Amino acid sequence: MSIATDGRPPPAQAAGAAVPPLTPASPPRPHVPLWLLALLTFSGTLAMHIFVPALPVAAADLGAGIASMQLTVSLYVLGLAFGQLVYGPLADRFGRRPVLMAALVLYTAAGLAAALAPGVHALIAARLFQALGGCAGLVLGRAIVRDVSPPHDAARRLALMNLMVTVGPGLAPIAGGLLAGSLGWRSIFVALCGLGLVNFLCTWRLLPETGGGAGRMDLPALGRNYRSLLLSPAFLGYAVGGGFATTSLYAFIAAAPFIVVEQEHRPPQEIGFHLAVLFLGIWLGSMLASRLVSRAPIGRVMILSNLLSLVAALALLAVALSGQLTPVLTVLPMFVFALGMGTAAPMALTRALGVNARVIGSASGLYGCTQMAVGALCTAAVGIGGNPALAAALVLTASGLIAQTAFHVAERSRSRQEAGAPV
Repeated sequence: MSIATDGRPPPAQAAGAAVPPLTPASPPRPHVPLWLLALLTFSGTLAMHIFVPALPVAAADLGAGIASMQLTVSLYVLGLAFGQLVYGPLADRFGRRPVLMAALVLYTAAGLAAALAPGVHALIAARLFQALGGCAGLVLGRAIVRDVSPPHDAARRLALMNLMVTVGPGLAPIAGGLLAGSLGWRSIFVALCGLGLVNFLCTWRLLPETGGGAGRMDLPALGRNYRSLLLSPAFLGYAVGGGFATTSLYAFIAAAPFIVVEQEHRPPQEIGFHLAVLFLGIWLGSMLASRLVSRAPIGRVMILSNLLSLVAALALLAVALSGQLTPVLTVLPMFVFALGMGTAAPMALTRALGVNARVIGSASGLYGCTQMAVGALCTAAVGIGGNPALAAALVLTASGLIAQTAFHVAERSRSRQEAGAPV
């Protein structure tokens, strides 16, 4: 229906003709601050990285061994893994906002329990519940971006949020080392408890409901989706390979405090800077991946990047066997490992999500769960034996070999699928 430029109605309307009802405008999309989603997203992984520099101090205070203290990291990673499988369906059924707020209550309460833990077993249990609360931000932060952004803008906002989130793990070890050195290791959990409280208040005041709450949680359909992915050699290859190529780095992160303090004989304040170099390598690798994705085949870049990480792990293994550990000889191969990891990670994820376009959501959750489960396995394995550097190098080398094998299997299966051959 047209309107005259001088404001008068057209002749049909002036003559008393019936006027069809106007189509109601679409409701405006709710406004959600991007900084809040970034804060919610990186809070979960921040709690893992910030405690790592304090592991030796906490172990001495609680009278615990290396293996027990590393369980506070490996079980945290395991909590992040399995929590991702349930928060998506829960948020679809009950809504993003109530599920996220309940998870933040759990995150905050667990942080307080960890700060007051009388022994290592209580600390391990508190860390597990802290992970189960913190992983909600990982899942729902990205879901909310998709809820409130049109398709052409969602990718840009997700990329910007991921860039903001990357800053957290890079600075977390430094902050953790400073807190542990000046106020004691328990101050880290007091800070995390405060962060959870801030997140809860900001979510309560600033985050509207953006989706979910109207659907039904179809557990049989969810089970069928997961079963189809678990029976796919291509998806399993990319998921397992992606896990061993990326979150195997958690093994070195968990061992780093003991390597720096006990084997390199450096002060605990340097642990954070050792780990910050790793995140610089991951960030540079991600930048390199964004440049290569349109210039080279994804599969080739993925395999060659992991090969670079494998070579770096072998170099660290040679240094550990020689007994000539120094900060430079430790950090340099790990920087190269992180560079290869940062380049391979988005390639493996892209391949995994492209296996079956009908179950992208399930594939994303299962891929994330596999990553964190592999990270937990590698973190637990690095606690075996009395030589943390040698254990970390062996875990990283084995992970690189497993990832290379899995990627080759996945690429071969994908090629056969594209050719129409049975797999």
